[in-house]
Amino acid sequence: MGIDLNFWKYKENTTFDAQDVYKKLSDGAYIDGLVHLPIQKILKDVEIAFKSWIKESEYAYEGEHGAFTIYTTEQFVRFDCYGMRQDDLNRIIDVMYEYGCPLYDSQISVRFDGDTS
Repeated sequence: MGIDLNFWKYKENTTFDAQDVYKKLSDGAYIDGLVHLPIQKILKDVEIAFKSWIKESEYAYEGEHGAFTIYTTEQFVRFDCYGMRQDDLNRIIDVMYEYGCPLYDSQISVRFDGDTS
């Protein structure tokens, strides 16, 4: 079973409907009001966090318990995860938290930043 973990960061004093932002970012759109993310630093931190996993490419990892691929734009990072354990999913969430990017769970349309929009 697959799950996607989605991350972006609003500029200060900015907020939008999270489901709308998710759809637009997934389609590769640029949204005024979102921060440009340091994608190369994020990818390096993911590599460190998953150093025991097989790195198939800069954007794809496979481990003993699952796999994930990464989709990025300058404002968005999505992890498409397959068969992963909760502790491994939490590791991804922790990496992105360090960049001020809370999780948006598209399966339940909730962004975990204290705001359900």
